[in-house]
This record gives sequence, C-alpha cells and structure tokens, in this order.
Amino acid sequence: MGKIRTVLGDIPPEKFGLALVHEHVMCDFIGADKVSKGRYEVREVYETMLPYLKEIRQLGVEGFVDCTPAFLGRDVSLLADLSKASNIHILTNTGLYKEPYLPKYVWEYSAGHLADMWIKEIEQGIDWTPIKAGFIKIAVNPGKVIPIQQKIVRAAALCSLSTGAAIACHTASGIAAINVMEILEDERADLGRLIVVHCDAEEDLNIHREIAKRGAWIEYDSVGEGNVEKILKMIEFVANEGLEDHLLLSQDAGWYNVGEPLEGKIRSYAYLVKDFLPMMLGRDFKREFIETIMRRNPAKAFQMK
Repeated sequence: MGKIRTVLGDIPPEKFGLALVHEHVMCDFIGADKVSKGRYEVREVYETMLPYLKEIRQLGVEGFVDCTPAFLGRDVSLLADLSKASNIHILTNTGLYKEPYLPKYVWEYSAGHLADMWIKEIEQGIDWTPIKAGFIKIAVNPGKVIPIQQKIVRAAALCSLSTGAAIACHTASGIAAINVMEILEDERADLGRLIVVHCDAEEDLNIHREIAKRGAWIEYDSVGEGNVEKILKMIEFVANEGLEDHLLLSQDAGWYNVGEPLEGKIRSYAYLVKDFLPMMLGRDFKREFIETIMRRNPAKAFQMK
C-alpha cells in the first residue's frame, strides 16, 4: 500500500488532505561553501514562521511540501517541530539544487553514488536524525541540461526507481523539462514520478500538454496577486484538454531568508486557499475540479509506491 512520508513519519495518502505542494519555510542563499546552521537562530525562525503555518491550517490546509533542498537552508528538525506545533503534515526532500548551491563532491561522485546517499535520506534519515525525506528535489537551468545537472537528474532517476519517491525538478523552460524527461526515460524511470516545477514559466501551452500526456505532473506554483489571469488561463487550458489529473497548484511562498531583514519580506501561504480558489469557483470551475487538483493530485503525486 502506498504512503506519504512526512517529517513525522508515514501517513496514508488520503490523510494528506488539502495540500500546498511547493512552498518554503526557510532559505539561505549564501552558497554551498558557506551555508551552515550557525547562520540563524532556530527559535527565531520557528517563532517567525509558525503563525503562517497556523494561518493556513485554520483555512483547512493539511499538507505542506517544503521545497528547500540541502545546501540552501534545509533544516529537517525545524520542520518537524513546526509540523507538531501547526498540526500540518510537512514533507522535506533529498537531492540537490544547482550552482552555486552544489557541494564540491557532486563533481567527484557518480550518479549511482549520489543516488545511494539520497536513498539513505529517504529510508534511514537525514543529518543523523530519524527524519526522512518524502521526495527528491533537483534543479536544472533553462535550455538544454548541462552535464553536471544531467548527472543529478540521472541520480534522481536511480533514487526514484529504488524508493518510489517523486522527483520535483525546478525548471524554467519547456526545453529543459523535455530534456529532463528524456534523461529519465533513458534511465527507465517512471515519468509519473516527475513533477515539472515552475511549469507556468513556460508560455507555450503545447509543451504543458506534452508533459502531461507523457505522464508527468505540470505544476503551476507561482499563484499570486500579480498573475491571476495568467494562471487562470493556463488552468482553463488544462481543463479544456482534460488533463486536470496531471495538474498541481502552489505559490512558492514564504520564507525566512537567512541573513536578511524580515520586515515585509515573508509572503503568506494563505492566498491560494483564501482568495484564488474562490476566484476559480467564480469562473465556473466545479468544486470537484478543485478537489482533484488540491487533494487527490497531491496525494497521488507524493505517494511512495
């Protein structure tokens, strides 16, 4: 039977509930060679971010996918504490981002070696804790995937094949997304485990169609006040194509930015549920459609088989 692996342990997929699938609690953009837990006060981050999580819990959100990877501010113990206090199921990840947030060992290790490291974080725990990763997070540049990122994509494929974990891949172009799919297919990975992050950055909706029809997830994760019409038009396209079973929505919101002043910098996680979903109902999207993209799809996308 499938399960979703949260920072507090495994849950049945149906318990994940209404979910935000791409958000951030904390990020540190100092770079892989300088990032450390000594750069922030855990208690301050906890007290700063907990009210934002409690806010969405009161709005009915039960699942929250934290997409901050290693070497960019991932703190799994912090996430576990926030999960307990907010009563939200939080997922963290294994994997790696891209330069300058890559450790030096990436150039030395093989894809298989990287995959083995990530498998341990999914099956045994992260940073000497019992807290396990619930998915794989990677990133590529726009355009053709460069060699170092090809290795990371292959490592993600191997890790996913071994664990059944989803691969959330940061992309900023259709070309990159299609290239990632080709690499995964070359490794015989299941494209149904691929989430194309930031798919809404690609203007060519034909590429969205291709991604979904090949089995991957299209994720529109920049939902916010500044691009309502753009996202609604994309969702309408998906609905008209009958591809809603491959759509995920989120905001890429938050977050505590290590080393920067907090004033006015943190974006609430509430907009999508509080404002955008009612707008969708006002545009004649059915409640069943919203249930599919906000509940059923997240549970399916992040279910470990």
